[in-house]
Amino acid sequence: MDFLGASAKDKFILARDVDDAISKLENLGDHAVPLAGATWIMREQRHNAPHEKTFVCLSNIPELRRITVNDDRLIIGSMATQAQLATALSSISDLKVLSIAAGTSATPAIRRMATVGGNICTRQFSPADLVPALLALDAKIEIRGSSGNRKTSLAEFLQAREYLPPSDLVTQIIVPRNGGKSVHERLCPHRAGAYPVASLSVSLTLNPEGHIEKSFIAVGAVEHVATRWTGFEKAISGLRLEPSEMKAIAKAYVNELSPRDCIDAPGWYRLSVLPSLAAKAFKHLSEF
Repeated sequence: MDFLGASAKDKFILARDVDDAISKLENLGDHAVPLAGATWIMREQRHNAPHEKTFVCLSNIPELRRITVNDDRLIIGSMATQAQLATALSSISDLKVLSIAAGTSATPAIRRMATVGGNICTRQFSPADLVPALLALDAKIEIRGSSGNRKTSLAEFLQAREYLPPSDLVTQIIVPRNGGKSVHERLCPHRAGAYPVASLSVSLTLNPEGHIEKSFIAVGAVEHVATRWTGFEKAISGLRLEPSEMKAIAKAYVNELSPRDCIDAPGWYRLSVLPSLAAKAFKHLSEF
């Protein structure tokens, strides 16, 4: 294999199964890296990766590629690609937020390679589209490692991921289904296929009278790590899906967020576009 960001001295090892991958990663130590879709490694020279690495490739593990949709939950193998996910969920209303996020991220070529696990595990990648979508779906992460198996919320995982040992592998993403509505909106002002300067994921349920019963709203690309927009969530509880009202409420709560400045957009701009993204999101939700 030949990747930008991988030197001639780097090594690639193919894992037979999850247990074999965990064993190899543990034995190789700090310079071992699990290899998923490799789309981030292709950019790694820009991030000044200083050490030679041994990549443990996960591409030959069938259980990590499965996507299972049940009545009560969605189970995504961490090596499922974004293109696979977009196709599998395209007609499911309560999971539409994830289908849209997976189907619009980056470019078609990248979506065919980039994995769900890679999207949520990659640090220093603030505009990842799947992360806010999964936050809005209250996703849980299954981690398997030398110390055993465990599940954690995605929010907790995002705070802890840079401290996890290399032998801890994300194997599944578990999404509970609520029978509600969901949508993902993103803004890429420069060109098609670019990463968003801001994205908004919404998942909600309505009561019989059409009022918002419960909502999960997450913001991506604005802060350094995607986050739930809890003030906005609380403010719209009990209201109807009125796009103009949602835009005004979103505007009142943007200062709850701490935006990042970056070469693609300043922080103030990221905040300024969120109310319009909210109006678009709730307009689409009202039409479902």
